[in-house]
Amino acid sequence: MPALTFTKNDKPTLGVEIELQLVDAKTFELSPSIERVLAAMPQDLQSCVKPELMQSYLEINTGICETVGDVRKDLNGSLTKLNKTCDSLGLKLLWAGTHPFSSWRRQRITVNDRYYQLVDLMQDVARRLVTFGLHVHVGVDSGDKAVMVCDRMLRHLPLLLALSANSPFWEARPTGLHSNRSKIMEMLPTAGLPHQMRNWSEYVWLISHLQDTGFINTIREIWWDIRPHHNFGTVEIRICDMPASLDQVVAITALVQCLVVAISNQIDQGTYLSEYHPMIIQQNKWRATRYGAKAKLVNSDDYKQYTVQETTDRLVERLLPTAEALGCVSELEAVRQLPANTGAEQQLKLYEETYSRHEVVRQMLDSNQSV
Repeated sequence: MPALTFTKNDKPTLGVEIELQLVDAKTFELSPSIERVLAAMPQDLQSCVKPELMQSYLEINTGICETVGDVRKDLNGSLTKLNKTCDSLGLKLLWAGTHPFSSWRRQRITVNDRYYQLVDLMQDVARRLVTFGLHVHVGVDSGDKAVMVCDRMLRHLPLLLALSANSPFWEARPTGLHSNRSKIMEMLPTAGLPHQMRNWSEYVWLISHLQDTGFINTIREIWWDIRPHHNFGTVEIRICDMPASLDQVVAITALVQCLVVAISNQIDQGTYLSEYHPMIIQQNKWRATRYGAKAKLVNSDDYKQYTVQETTDRLVERLLPTAEALGCVSELEAVRQLPANTGAEQQLKLYEETYSRHEVVRQMLDSNQSV
């Protein structure tokens, strides 16, 4: 395997990837229509709209953005054009981590040799990956920094999951979980919370070992909740469900950028990393998976339990100086509103009111018509 060279970033640039569901505008079912969308969409979207494992969803990528405001502008421009394309094809874009009633058993694999090989290797573990997430990249200046940031970000990942939780349904039934997507993803052999690593050298050794022993074919088969991305020179946060709206995506992006920059500054200043037990992070992730914004999370400093709202407010307050420097104070402040308005909370409330999963999809679609 060629040596992994980390691409240095001098600024905390942003790159955001959102995975959206293609649903039929009349039946609200998942629709295997990615090829139709790719063929009909404007030429200038070809670099930022991509197919994924299943034909019923697509990925939208931003360009390299300097600010959170740039991310909003970039995604809004792509979505405006893409929504028009989908409307012309009798399709809609659904913002959720799983579909409320369409079954994974009826989905079609996208025509791609890599996807076929993945399904052949993983079997039903891969076929069940009808899940949709948000990935946020933040630029850092070295591989060692990226690994250290990943390590120190671990304690915040459960909160990010709780704030983005948006997958309470699976196989046409409520699962009792606010993020069923996170449990489906954990079935992959290289997914979930990563192991703690000390530096870039240790990370490169691990990736090389996994590839040399045939455990993975390429580095693209590392699906951790957070990972360094050597080509982009970023820390990539992958734990989030697909939030319920562009506003929520932007708020979470602001929180992620502020966290990475604050941690990076601490590392530069030589701040000591207080010890925390990985089991605490694992249990907090489970609570976020099960209860979403209603979870109580254990603080790794004092080992006391706090609500998601309390945890969010404390963290936002601490990060406000960083947000001022990055020009995203209003977007970071919007994070305070997420605990009461997660996608999972919205879906479960709609289901309680209507007892109709079709109505859940219809109203979730209606709430994003202005995008």
